[in-house]
Amino acid sequence: MNILLLGSGGREHALAWKLAQSRLLGNSGDKLFASPGNPGIADHAELVTLDLTDHAAVVGFCEAQRIGLVIVGPEAPLVDGLADSLRGAGVATFGPSKTAAQLEGSKAFTKELCVRHNIPTAGFKRVASAHEGLTALDDFSIPVVVKADGLAAGKGVTVALTRAEAEAAIAEIFDGRFGAAGAEAVIEEFMQGEEASFFALTDGHTVVPFGSAQDHKRVGDGDVGPNTGGMGAYSPAPVLTPLLEGEALERIVVPTVRGMAAEGMPYSGVLYAGLMLTPDGVKLIEYNCRFGDPECQVLMMRLEGDLGELLLATAEGRLGTLQPPRFSAESALTVVMAAQGYPGTPRSGGAIKAIAEAEANGTKVFHAGTALKDGQLVASGGRVLNVTALSPSVSEAQAAAYAAVDALDFADGFCRRDIGWQEIAREKSAVGRP
Repeated sequence: MNILLLGSGGREHALAWKLAQSRLLGNSGDKLFASPGNPGIADHAELVTLDLTDHAAVVGFCEAQRIGLVIVGPEAPLVDGLADSLRGAGVATFGPSKTAAQLEGSKAFTKELCVRHNIPTAGFKRVASAHEGLTALDDFSIPVVVKADGLAAGKGVTVALTRAEAEAAIAEIFDGRFGAAGAEAVIEEFMQGEEASFFALTDGHTVVPFGSAQDHKRVGDGDVGPNTGGMGAYSPAPVLTPLLEGEALERIVVPTVRGMAAEGMPYSGVLYAGLMLTPDGVKLIEYNCRFGDPECQVLMMRLEGDLGELLLATAEGRLGTLQPPRFSAESALTVVMAAQGYPGTPRSGGAIKAIAEAEANGTKVFHAGTALKDGQLVASGGRVLNVTALSPSVSEAQAAAYAAVDALDFADGFCRRDIGWQEIAREKSAVGRP
């Protein structure tokens, strides 16, 4: 079978690496294509240039190359309805429809769905102007969370510790900084607790767990500095115990899938639930309609089954006919190497060398923002590399990942040095118990 993977980041490199091991690509004539891809993805796929906003061109490519499965990596093409266009042409596609992708495309949509189906989440108000937002603040305690409603490339979220910060965040959204994503905003109750990420595959009927993770959003050690797209992650997240995972599945994810189907918007693909583990139980923070980045990287390191078969069965509505996904009992940890200046204005063009040396002990370096310039690998984005290790514990995975980081030659790069700190502290505490 020929497969087309859409996207260009570290998430897509991890998917390409795992897809290349699938039995779906086991015959000599089978081919994995990727668009636009990156130099790391090129090790596993043939890169092609497609305009993902030109649905007819993507469909035409699939027909010409006899593509049997399309996997849409990033969220923007899903919110734009690319999966609908592909399915309309008879192409099996992994990823939700335009209406279902509203779960990520509109925070207010998700909040209102939660209200209709009694799904636990933070209290909120949807506002359509700065005046409405300022008025709504009177109904919330401080701290408070202010979010642009639409896709804002991982930005547009402020945890305001003062009323002045909240007012500034509202002004920023409605002053147009986030474009169409800021046409509306959501004011949310601040939730106390620890965050965790929970993933599930669903074909609109069957729902199966697909692992857990914890990521690190702040740019600096000790969780300081501005938010980023993610500076590292580890999986599994032991803080999300089997009991809590069951609660998340039964009270949040399954009711969401059933609710979407009942409302005529069946959801098919991966459902990524950002969770807050509060004193009152597990609550939904928000949904993403694609694999996380860098969470996907640690999930792929742990996945033991055939990714291609899982994604194809999901796309074809027969997920229930397969055995549940199998994951290694070991821990995976990824460290994001970013370009100096990230998350502001990252420095591009910095040379990257010694990837083979970094991977010498089984660690995997996934490309996120890289390019080839005159035959030399260089940085081309904010988050550049994802250095990922698999070991029996988070402590050991961290040590292996940072040994690989130190083997790299990337003078313009930097990383956090404490990825996994919360779980490592718990591991050390457990060792010290009688």
